Amino acid sequence: MEQGFIFDLDPVLLHLGPLQLRYYGIIFASMLYIGFLIWRHQMLRAGYRLELAEKFLIWGVIAVLVGSRLGHCLFYEWDRYSQDPISMLYFWHGGLSSHGATIGLVLAMLLFSIKYKLRYLEVLDRMSMPSAVGAAAVRLGNFFNSEIVGRETDVPWAVQFPRYDRMDGLDPVWRHPSQLYEFFMGLAILGILYLVDRKAGREKRPLGLLAALFLVLYFCARFLVEFVKEYQNQEPGGLTIGQYLSIIPFAAGLLLLAWVLKARIPTDAGAAERIAAVNKPFGGNATAETRPAKSAKAKPSKTSKKKRRR
Repeated sequence: MEQGFIFDLDPVLLHLGPLQLRYYGIIFASMLYIGFLIWRHQMLRAGYRLELAEKFLIWGVIAVLVGSRLGHCLFYEWDRYSQDPISMLYFWHGGLSSHGATIGLVLAMLLFSIKYKLRYLEVLDRMSMPSAVGAAAVRLGNFFNSEIVGRETDVPWAVQFPRYDRMDGLDPVWRHPSQLYEFFMGLAILGILYLVDRKAGREKRPLGLLAALFLVLYFCARFLVEFVKEYQNQEPGGLTIGQYLSIIPFAAGLLLLAWVLKARIPTDAGAAERIAAVNKPFGGNATAETRPAKSAKAKPSKTSKKKRRR
């Protein structure tokens, strides 16, 4: 095969004694930061306090790390990790599940909504675009780690992964760069959600619309890309574990989308009283960024100036 390219980059950017700085870690940290910026923008735009928006940062980080790692270990490599449970903690070695991350985030957002008396669907909406960023970033990290590769192919853009396929003199193996497929898939979904949010009126958009679209678009695409990913587990019926795990959230997204289009409840319905109640424990209704400036003192009239001169 004459076309394609060989990807043989060392996944470790920098060695610091026993510690390693990996491309995956840099990408993962960047994803968390960018996702938080989008989440914060969504919350501040609605009128919530900055302190409330920042409260979810720790919740989200823990949910993504624990959920994605446990999801991979339980769904894909249980036989391996059941023999060495402590290795489940080595998340920097790769092996994160998007399905596990989704479950972790959904549970974290539910608990966050209950604790701070927020509408659950609204929280899901505001986390949809950050979730698309996360889905894209994790797969880019997988590419730099030469893991979660695609199946063998002869397409012109096929890639060799020598760090995955230890060929030792054998013929080179050309594979689908399925990680990049999912990376661009995540960016495309992010773009669609942004456009829908804008066209639907931002804070006037139907409640639950972004969450429903994310579930439908992401898990439909996730189901399809499994056809070109290397087999990790294959179940009866010819489908992979990843495909079976995608069916339920996809169906849930369709049901939610049908309800959203029928109910058409504006996100900002009753916003003033609701947001004021949520913000009260944090010291008021307006954020530091949106708090109105002090009104300028009225200029004295010409008449008052004359009186003072007298």
